[in-house]
Amino acid sequence: MQQARSTLRKIVADMVRREGADGPVMAWPLACGAKIAERTSALGFANGVLIVSVPDEAWRRQLRGFVPQYLAALNQIVAEPVNEIQFRAVHRQR
Repeated sequence: MQQARSTLRKIVADMVRREGADGPVMAWPLACGAKIAERTSALGFANGVLIVSVPDEAWRRQLRGFVPQYLAALNQIVAEPVNEIQFRAVHRQR
């Protein structure tokens, strides 16, 4: 099972690398995991900065503590380095 997971990760990483500047946006769900990806969305990437929308200020504050982990995960699979992640609270109407 571990070998299959490793192979799948390599295939996805190769696909993301080919996307160039859009790679970090595509890779966000892989870096943060499914549960976080359900509530967040990568909005764009420029000049080494990934912009991610979050539901509210509480999420923004909490996710800032995970930035080093997210950067490490992203930079393992993208071609263009991600140096910073900015979280923006986007209040959605229900």
